[in-house]
Amino acid sequence: MHATALLGVPLALCLAGCVVDTQTGPLQHDTFSVPRDKSEFLRVNLEMGAGDLRVSPGAAGFADGDFTYNIDSWRPLEQYNAAAAHGVLDIRQPEGHHDMSGNVKYEWNVRLADNIPLDLNMRFGAGDARLNIGSLFLRSVDVEMGVGHLDMDLRGMPRRDYEVRVRGGIGEATIHLPHDAGVYAKAQGGIGSVRSSGLRREGDHMVNDAYDHSKASVHLDIQGGIGQINLLAD
Repeated sequence: MHATALLGVPLALCLAGCVVDTQTGPLQHDTFSVPRDKSEFLRVNLEMGAGDLRVSPGAAGFADGDFTYNIDSWRPLEQYNAAAAHGVLDIRQPEGHHDMSGNVKYEWNVRLADNIPLDLNMRFGAGDARLNIGSLFLRSVDVEMGVGHLDMDLRGMPRRDYEVRVRGGIGEATIHLPHDAGVYAKAQGGIGSVRSSGLRREGDHMVNDAYDHSKASVHLDIQGGIGQINLLAD
């Protein structure tokens, strides 16, 4: 089993020439960790073609986690680099055709530090993503989803204003919002339906009761063809 991060290796070289198949084999478990350095904020980029993704707090350093998979050529590629005042962590599924039919198993469990300012960018094509990130020190969240289900938990007291952007394809997105911090939410595009609780509509957007007097607020911007949006602020 592997337990190392590909530190300093250009990600493009890792992706180039990868031959991806769907021949399953023995179940494998890999781990990774990113220790703390002098970076003042962190940018995390997660790119999964298909599978199950979990993001939560609780890292011992900047980040740690584990991967479970049974297609050898799908082993996730990790890379961390620090430059100037910030660190950048990239985790990607190798390029190719990602077919989750049959007995394919592909899971990421990523844990992040909750005491460093963080930009989180996530792209996933198909599958299930659960982001328990409300207690993180968020600066921004950017999610692009394809076909599947997104469950994002933003409950907690934000330490600064931050924006959450969700760009969707087909599927369902459920977003749990803080009720005691300000929330501004706007959804537009080819969205099937929006169900909300704990929010009131004001023109083309929605806010909660705490929005006018909160010291820090969450700004939610949803666009695209997501079939169902659930915004829960209670």
